[in-house]
Amino acid sequence: MGQVIAFDAGRGSPESLKPLLDLVATDMEAINRIILDKHVSDVELIPELAHHLIDSGGKRLRPMLALAACKLCGYSGTGHIRVASAIEFMHTATLLHDDVVDESGLRRGKQTARMLWGNQASVLVGDFLLGQAFRTLVDVGSLPVLRILSNAAAVIAEGEVMQLAAANNTTTTEDDYLAIINAKTAALFSAAAEVGAAISNRPAAEQAALKSYGRNLGLAFQLVDDALDYSGDSASLGKAIGDDFREGKITLPVILSFRRGSEEERQFWKRTIADGDLKDGDLEHAVALMKQHKALEATMERARSYGAIAHDALAIFPNRPEKSAMQDVIAFCVHRTH
Repeated sequence: MGQVIAFDAGRGSPESLKPLLDLVATDMEAINRIILDKHVSDVELIPELAHHLIDSGGKRLRPMLALAACKLCGYSGTGHIRVASAIEFMHTATLLHDDVVDESGLRRGKQTARMLWGNQASVLVGDFLLGQAFRTLVDVGSLPVLRILSNAAAVIAEGEVMQLAAANNTTTTEDDYLAIINAKTAALFSAAAEVGAAISNRPAAEQAALKSYGRNLGLAFQLVDDALDYSGDSASLGKAIGDDFREGKITLPVILSFRRGSEEERQFWKRTIADGDLKDGDLEHAVALMKQHKALEATMERARSYGAIAHDALAIFPNRPEKSAMQDVIAFCVHRTH
């Protein structure tokens, strides 16, 4: 899995994103204008629902990574703005679909769209946003970029189906779970970074390096999410602690606790996760078991390992502000609290 590197914890604060934010600030203003323009529709519900999700915040990390990768590769055109916008449309669509599949009530501290407008509207507006993403990519006119992002869209959908099949299944292995998050989360991170080299017509080695950077960053990002659901702060996360537990999600802390536990403990996980039979105090007991078996610690260790691989993937690029900013993003993802 790669050598574990000890990132400076101070760089994991929101300030560690500042170099990236400064680097892409002008381009992000242009992206925001495109996003607002593409949400316009004669169907009143579409802009209303879409704006609800946009206004709820979010770091817009994926489009910012695409912009930084383009700059790192020396891209000098204007297509990167539309590409990054399309990536944000794709991400927003997956959030709408995720909340329906997961039956989530909160996202970023606000009611999810499905709670306000229902599952059907959320799915259909998500489909509209995916359509807008590919309309935008057609305007760019780059077949390599279109190939990368259309492939990512298919892989993300596969990941959602894989996660659905694994739901409540305590026999899910760590390899199974890594395959799910590789598709569901890491695919879009990977594509966002890879398009920087593709649109810039850079050598295959650089495209492969950025693809690896994004993939491993995405894996680290999701693993930290897994740990934070049991150890984070509700106000910071914008959702209730233990949502994964209540929804019967199989995440790495559960997998490790189940595997490392006694038969009595495995019966607890089967009752709560597999059967959905939750009682008062079960979440607290689950967290205690995770701490006992160092499942949260191991999850974070794996996240740091993937972060190290992402860091090494950038080594072939010259030392430039873009490279440094993208390295800082790794530290942010690994040490973040939300």
